[in-house]
Amino acid sequence: MLNILITGANGFIGSFLVEEAIRRNWQTWAGIRQSSSLVYLQDPRIHFIDLDYAHKDQLKKQILAHAARYGSWDYVIHNAGVTKCLDSSDFNHINYFFTKQLIEALQETGQTPKKFVLMSSLSAHCCEGDTAYGRSKLKAEHFLRSQSNFPFIILCPTGVYGPREKDYYLLLKTIQKGLDITVGFEPQKLSFIYVKDLVKAVYLSLDRPVENRTYLVSDGQVYSDREYTEIAKNALGKKRVLSMRIPLFALKIISIVAEDFSRFRGQVSTLNRDKYRIMAQRDWSCDTRPLHAELGFEADYDLQHGIEESVRWYRENSWL
Repeated sequence: MLNILITGANGFIGSFLVEEAIRRNWQTWAGIRQSSSLVYLQDPRIHFIDLDYAHKDQLKKQILAHAARYGSWDYVIHNAGVTKCLDSSDFNHINYFFTKQLIEALQETGQTPKKFVLMSSLSAHCCEGDTAYGRSKLKAEHFLRSQSNFPFIILCPTGVYGPREKDYYLLLKTIQKGLDITVGFEPQKLSFIYVKDLVKAVYLSLDRPVENRTYLVSDGQVYSDREYTEIAKNALGKKRVLSMRIPLFALKIISIVAEDFSRFRGQVSTLNRDKYRIMAQRDWSCDTRPLHAELGFEADYDLQHGIEESVRWYRENSWL
């Protein structure tokens, strides 16, 4: 039986990654914090571990103790990270430094896995490196590529959506209420990946005899912001919505005010300076040809199919 560690297992993407490992009957270790919600990790076959990424000596002790008792991890999917922070320096600390600590601890304990998958982001390769989030992910990528004799795959998904996801859910909720808010007067080119298709790509990267490669991940299509709205309207059964376009300069002001106000209250704001730069980016298309050619990946869901399934889940679980 293969042994796998999935960090960030309690999150939106992580919980789906765990489900696939369990489906494959792998010994599945879910890396979580003690305070994490386990609402989507209820299968009794899941094993839990709380790794101390902040202190490498302690982390190494944990890895060695685990290996002695349960055996080494054949695969590690490092999915842990943050997409929004109260302090922008936390992006670097969590997305880069914690990744570096884990990689070094695995190497220094002689527990290098057969393959290490780093879940990065298309944001590391777009926005001209102009977001703290994207820079932290790119820094982690650069560190991983600098390692020798450490087999890895880096996956950089575009916008990930699906059941349990909360940011695109807010857009659907707004459209459900009859309001369509888009940003900027220049149309946006958008790309998406349904969470189940992302999981498919991750496990293909483990199954196929490829390593030390970086792949951009999307469903292979490009959509306009208007197309997204029309698909969402149809899935929600909304015939008419009030459409509003917010100028970028207005969004920037709103984002700054929202971030500063939330910081004053000690809360993390969904809308902030980093998010503004991401929303201001006009072109989120990406080249997925290497993903198809080398991993044999083909998306099972286009945006319409994925949103329809997401809406059903949100309604069945009383989110919409």
